[in-house]
Amino acid sequence: MSNFKEINFQPAGQFEETRFEKNHNVIFESSSEASKIVAKEIATLIITKSNEDKKCVLGLATGSSPIKVYEELVRLHKEEGLSFANVITFNLDEYWPMRPDNIQSYHYFMHEHLFNHVDILPENIHIPNGTIKQEEVYQYCVDYELKIKEAGGLDFQLLGIGRTGHIGFNEPGSHYNSSTRSITLDHITREDASSSFLGLDNVPRKAITMGISTIKKAKRVVLLAWGETKAKVVQRTIEGDITSKVPATYLQNHQNATFVIDKAAASELTRIKTPWLVTSCVWTEELKKKAIFWLSNKVKKPILKLTDKDYNDKGMASLLVEEGNAYELNIKIFNSLQKTITGWPGGKPNADDSKRPERKFPERKRIIIFSPHPDDDVISMGGTFDRLVEQGHEVHLAYQTSGNIAVSDEDALRFAEVSKVLSPGSERIGTIINFLRNKKTNEIDTLDVRKLKGEIRKAESLGATRYMGVSDENVHFLNLPFYETGRVKKDNLSKIDIDIMCSIIEEVKPHQIYAAGDLADPHGTHKVCLDALFEALALLKTETYMKDCWVWLYRGAWFEWQPHEIEMAVPMSPDQVVKKRHAIFYHQSQKDKVMFQGNDTREFWVRAEDRNRSTAEKYRKLGMADYAAVEAFKRHYF
Repeated sequence: MSNFKEINFQPAGQFEETRFEKNHNVIFESSSEASKIVAKEIATLIITKSNEDKKCVLGLATGSSPIKVYEELVRLHKEEGLSFANVITFNLDEYWPMRPDNIQSYHYFMHEHLFNHVDILPENIHIPNGTIKQEEVYQYCVDYELKIKEAGGLDFQLLGIGRTGHIGFNEPGSHYNSSTRSITLDHITREDASSSFLGLDNVPRKAITMGISTIKKAKRVVLLAWGETKAKVVQRTIEGDITSKVPATYLQNHQNATFVIDKAAASELTRIKTPWLVTSCVWTEELKKKAIFWLSNKVKKPILKLTDKDYNDKGMASLLVEEGNAYELNIKIFNSLQKTITGWPGGKPNADDSKRPERKFPERKRIIIFSPHPDDDVISMGGTFDRLVEQGHEVHLAYQTSGNIAVSDEDALRFAEVSKVLSPGSERIGTIINFLRNKKTNEIDTLDVRKLKGEIRKAESLGATRYMGVSDENVHFLNLPFYETGRVKKDNLSKIDIDIMCSIIEEVKPHQIYAAGDLADPHGTHKVCLDALFEALALLKTETYMKDCWVWLYRGAWFEWQPHEIEMAVPMSPDQVVKKRHAIFYHQSQKDKVMFQGNDTREFWVRAEDRNRSTAEKYRKLGMADYAAVEAFKRHYF
């Protein structure tokens, strides 16, 4: 899977797909690995064309998916001499109206991530013009098509995919023979873009996009999809029928198209989700649990009531052949699930810990809860947090970023105006107020404004941790530098970030670490914060105290671990559910009008409660006790 020639240089038709799949696809462990291989294919094409004294015509995409591809192309240019002198590019789309110097424009994106760092000729760059007058848009689009044709057509088209199934900005309803045109953006597409625009209201409603027909004429198409948020649309695109409701399905008719996806984006594919329905399986313990939990849900029976007939009827006869009979297998899987449940997440003193997820010694553990943003701790594991404090452990909170970008200008102005009343002569506060009152759209906050927003989130965090019973000296605000750009786009991790993470771990010498394992957005803050932890653990793992350290991963506001993945399940009483809710309420700047809502319009506390109730309900249906709510964790081994 690591040899790009093996994957990318053969026509899709030469690959054997499962009976469910209609698109050639390759699944990678990580988006970083996959992006390097895609970049290598593009680089090889550029070199091949150059050696033939021909132009290489690339169709390029924007968004989070291709960022790592562009990073690798830049590296190949700077370190290995890859030249873009023979490259002509045509971008898929652009918001309309949109100025090219706007930091949300795709013109800005492409120059920041690729064009400013390579030797491409400016006249060879083509990006739809977001400033074109409305009455001129039609002819402009016709001319864009002509330019692609005059260049010899697209040799390679790079694509992402939206949750609506759009490629480019070809939203549901787009026709298979559509060409470059103006289009109205789907509400879901605008929701997904809202974080970049600091709110849905700021996202344009229209765009100019290449059409389906234009994309399909490309000689080679590679579509990238990363993360769980793309899993369902990837499954519909690869396994579903061709339909205008999911425009990416039109690629099923392309003779040389490949979907390059990571494990998370592939998670809903039949061969990944239920491989026993596709082929013979090597029945690992995790796969057995996954299959039996699926079967229980499918036939609507708890585990202990599953019969041989249930297994045979649902395509799982091979598992029974291996295990003997349903009765013994059911008991084994039931017991393994029951062992994940504990009301003692720090370990239960004076108890047999062989059937519990955590050790009983030491009885009082030193614990670090890493929280990417200043509210992820209580949103994601507030009940477990409460248990750890209540049961006498030394709990430290480590907020990895300031979260300042998620504070609205309205909230910041309100705090600044209150401060002005208390300090009427403060010139600094006056400057902040003046900036916020006159701030232009997409203008980057000044350092003082960012500091104010960070202090708002810090005060909210201290309110919540005090409510949960943690002393201020055990609350650490790391303010990792990668986050402090003042923009949605963050810097890459640096040695300074890793050193800060190492420092807090060395200071506390924890027996337990809790961290956000939410990878829904592989280029988002949660992923970067988790990478920072993993890099710190790699540096410190030989230290004596780290031999006693266990790492537990929780999920964020977007997804939860599935039952077969859960290694520790912490039940919550109705009173704890309420206490967790109140702790979340301390984060007032993130309540009511959330800037980074994502694709879920519910408030974070509602999402958290619904998710915890859902996990409890899944456990109940599998045959466990009926809990009010459950928080789930998966252990990370380093």
